[in-house]
Amino acid sequence: MTGVHFLDARGPEGIRVYAIGDIHGHLDLLTEMHGRIAAEIERDKPSDWRIVHLGDLVDRGPDSRGVIEYLLAAMARDSRNIVLTGNHDTGFLDFLAKPDADGLFARHGGQETARSYGVGLNMSDASGLRQSHVQLVTAVPDSHLRFLRALPYSASFGDFFFCHAGIRPGIPLDQQDPQDLIWIRNQFLNHPGLHPKVVVHGHTPQAEPEVLANRVNIDTGVFYSGVLTALLIEGAEKRLFSVEKPGFSGRR
Repeated sequence: MTGVHFLDARGPEGIRVYAIGDIHGHLDLLTEMHGRIAAEIERDKPSDWRIVHLGDLVDRGPDSRGVIEYLLAAMARDSRNIVLTGNHDTGFLDFLAKPDADGLFARHGGQETARSYGVGLNMSDASGLRQSHVQLVTAVPDSHLRFLRALPYSASFGDFFFCHAGIRPGIPLDQQDPQDLIWIRNQFLNHPGLHPKVVVHGHTPQAEPEVLANRVNIDTGVFYSGVLTALLIEGAEKRLFSVEKPGFSGRR
């Protein structure tokens, strides 16, 4: 199977593409990043553009509700804003459908998401879990549910394939299992060969963005580092940049 090397990869003709890594409820950094991107677009006036958000909108950070509201409004203003789903986003839906005290949402940042909707999760016993689940289901607007349920698992532009976690090597891009696209790690991260396209992903936080021959990881662990990272692709140009939350001393 032939593949594309990062150094040779090109964006689609006439379209500037931005990819934004895992947001995890950090509305302040998302709005700052969008402001920076808007200023670049106004300054450079590319023929066309897209902004691809790589999923994990919710959990761990302080304002998951605000992130969803912001992206809903951004997509309504301009459909060139594209939002992909991540495992935390599907985990939120799973919990709303059936509460599980040992599931992803309950154990890995769902408390913060619930608080952004004005609900405190009580997981001390089955009764408390049921009660707080009912409160959360009531608090989450239908528009948020429709938004999360409709999120695609991947997008593709030029020589680049965008998804939350990665792909299963050797499987055609149009035949990837959705669960791999939001969950895969070792089989993808450790694969040395090229893929049909360069994969731009998040899901596995690193202190710095990873740029390899076959993939680019732009998850810089915003929930512990305070750093949200993006990748610009325009023709042969690729450029990484970040915004950082005040009060953080830097990446940890």
